Amino acid sequence: MGILVQKFGGTSLSTPAAREHVIRHVKRELASGFSLVVVVSAMGRKGEPYATDTLLDWAVQNGDALPSREKDLLMCCGEIISATTLCGLLEHEGVPATVLTGAQAGFLTDNNYGNARILDVRTERILRELREHKVVIVTGFQGQTEAGDFTTLGRGGSDTSATALGAALRADMVDIYTDVDGILTADPRIVEDAKQLSYVSYTEICNMAYQGAKVIHPRAVEIAMQAQIPVRVRSTFSEAEGTLVTHPEGFSDVSHGVVDRFVTGIAYVSNVTQISVECPEGNGTGVQLQIFKSMADNGISVDFINVTPTEALYTVNDDKSEQAIAALQELGLRPSSLSGCAKVSVIGGGINGVPGIMARIVEALSSQNIQILQSADSNTTIWVLVKKEDMVQSLRALHAKFELHR
Repeated sequence: MGILVQKFGGTSLSTPAAREHVIRHVKRELASGFSLVVVVSAMGRKGEPYATDTLLDWAVQNGDALPSREKDLLMCCGEIISATTLCGLLEHEGVPATVLTGAQAGFLTDNNYGNARILDVRTERILRELREHKVVIVTGFQGQTEAGDFTTLGRGGSDTSATALGAALRADMVDIYTDVDGILTADPRIVEDAKQLSYVSYTEICNMAYQGAKVIHPRAVEIAMQAQIPVRVRSTFSEAEGTLVTHPEGFSDVSHGVVDRFVTGIAYVSNVTQISVECPEGNGTGVQLQIFKSMADNGISVDFINVTPTEALYTVNDDKSEQAIAALQELGLRPSSLSGCAKVSVIGGGINGVPGIMARIVEALSSQNIQILQSADSNTTIWVLVKKEDMVQSLRALHAKFELHR
C-alpha cells in the first residue's frame, strides 16, 4: 500500500466524541496498510476557544493593530493545538505519531500574509518520519517564507495543504473529512431533497465551490486535478465512502457504474449588487477601461461581467456596493444599481453543446414568476442573477426541473 492523506476539519476535532471518530478512521487505514499523513484544522468554529475566528477576535479586542505578519503567527496557534491534541490521543492508543508544523512539513510560501501562495512542498522530513512507521500529523493552513516567517494560506487553507501534500507525496488518495456525508446536488438547508453524489469531476466541483458550495475549497481541487490525485469528501461520523472527485475517466471505477447526466448540481452566492453603467457611443471602450480600472484600484472584486458597446454590467458584493458606486461617480459616470441580488448557478460537465438547457432554466423560473436579471454561461456552468427574495424558490425550481433528486 502507498500513502494516504487524511484531512480533518474543525468540527471533526472540536469535541472528545468527534475526536474518537477521527482516531477510528486513522486506525482503520493503518490496518489497511497505508502510510498516513493527517492534516488538521483548528478546533471548532467562531466562539470556541481555539477556532481561527476566535483568535482573530482576540486580536481585535486587544487593540486591533496587529501587523499582518504577527497576525499570521497568531492564527497558526489553532492548528498546533489541534495537532498536538490528536498526537497525544493516538499515542495513548498505542499509535506512534509525530507533529509537524506547516514549516516543518516543507511548505514554502510567498510572503503574502493572510493569503499566501505555496511555492514548493519539500517532503523529505515527512518521508523520513513515515519510514519510521509514524502517523505524521501536519498543521494545515500554514507554511513559511524563505526568511522563516510563518504564513497562512487563506480560507480553505487546510484543504489546500492536504491536496498539496497529496500531490507532492504522490499519494494514492486524499480524504477530506467533514460533517456531511459528501457532496450534494444542492444546499440541503434550502433544497430538502438534495441528493448525495457518488462521484463528481474536478471541473464540476471546482465550479460548484467557486459558485458558493462550501464543502471543499476550489484551490485544493485545482491542485488535485493538476496532479491527478483522486479526492474523497467523506463524513467523519460514518464509514460511508462519500463522494469521489476525479477525472470523468475515473468514474468507470465506481461500483454502480456511470450515469450520463447533463447537470450535476445547483449552487448560489447571495448578497450581491448589480451595477450598470451606460457607455457613450464612440467611446465605449475608453469608459469600460475606466470602470474596471477604477474597481481594481479600489480593491473591489467584480463578477458576472457583461460588456456591450453601450453598457457595462457587473456585480459586486453588497458590502462593496457603496464604495463601487462612489468610485464610478468620481469618474463623472452615472451608475445604476440593484442591491440584494443572488447569483444562482446550474453546473454540469454535460452542459456544453447540449441544446435546450437554457430553455429549461427559463421555463423553470418563469413558471414561478421569477425574473432573470442577467445571465452568462461557460462550458460547465450557466449563471442567472435573481432578486434575493427569489433565490430559495429558484434553487428549488431548478433542482426539480433537472430531476437532481433522482
